Amino acid sequence: MKYKDYYAALGVPRTASADEIKKAYRKLARKYHPDVSKEAGAEEKFKEVAEAYETLKDPEKRAAYDDLGRHAPGEQFRPPPGWGQSFGEQPAGGAPFSFDDVDLADLFAGIAGRGGGGARRPDMPMPGQDFEAAVRVSFDQAYKGTEIELDMAVPEPDENGFLRRVPRKIRVRIPKGVTDGQKLRVPGKGGKGANGGRDGDLYLDIEVQAHPLYRAEGLDLYMDLPLAPWEAVLGASVDVPTPAGRVTLKVPAGTHAGQKLRLSGRGLSRADGTSGHLYAIAQIVVPTVVDERQRALFTQLKDASAFNPRAHMAD
Repeated sequence: MKYKDYYAALGVPRTASADEIKKAYRKLARKYHPDVSKEAGAEEKFKEVAEAYETLKDPEKRAAYDDLGRHAPGEQFRPPPGWGQSFGEQPAGGAPFSFDDVDLADLFAGIAGRGGGGARRPDMPMPGQDFEAAVRVSFDQAYKGTEIELDMAVPEPDENGFLRRVPRKIRVRIPKGVTDGQKLRVPGKGGKGANGGRDGDLYLDIEVQAHPLYRAEGLDLYMDLPLAPWEAVLGASVDVPTPAGRVTLKVPAGTHAGQKLRLSGRGLSRADGTSGHLYAIAQIVVPTVVDERQRALFTQLKDASAFNPRAHMAD
């Protein structure tokens, strides 16, 4: 029989408490779950972690495992004399138990309790596995909220306790105001719990598609606002789009390039009433085609003005 180091599989010391073992298992199971992990060998690692936890979570099984002593992983070994009798592996009739061709996981699966005569302790309630899925939504869906349906293949135990992948359609509501990179928790939409344990949760990694006009930073939105030179100098009232519809924005006289003009409460908003702002960033745009009259007017302005935009660069 080959030795497996269950403590090393979970990354905990042999003195670890039951809570530390449980936390380590949940962290590793989520990391290596075949429906989540893209790492090579993740499925085998997931099975190794699950096997280790199945033994170490049970006080009787853990005690039996500890009594085997320490060996190098993969080393061929035999349990010490009397081990099988102590842990219920003495068959009726007195014939010694044979450990030949026995896998360590199968050995512990057959342990019914210390002394051989005790009833097997019922399994504790186990919560279901948490799942994670990437969800891509448009800017408009993020702004207004939406409902989507996910097609997932999730592992569920069959009648024999073996995991198999089952197709499942999950319909979830994406609330308004979600932002790119946000993680949403959907309670109870993960794996099924065992022995009365609660169902796991579904975590959605939100990706919001780029919009041609608006750039989001949290709940705030930013957009470029092209202005003619005379609008920036003299001031103006301009018609601008917002996600909720067009509004009139007052541009103050003397607006400079890069200046932020705020439209309060016109950013993303959430169901709890919090909302961001929309910032219009002034961009001064000059005409590229002018006729003779326009050229003459610009020449008059040049001759009449003492404005020097490079005054700060003078020696």
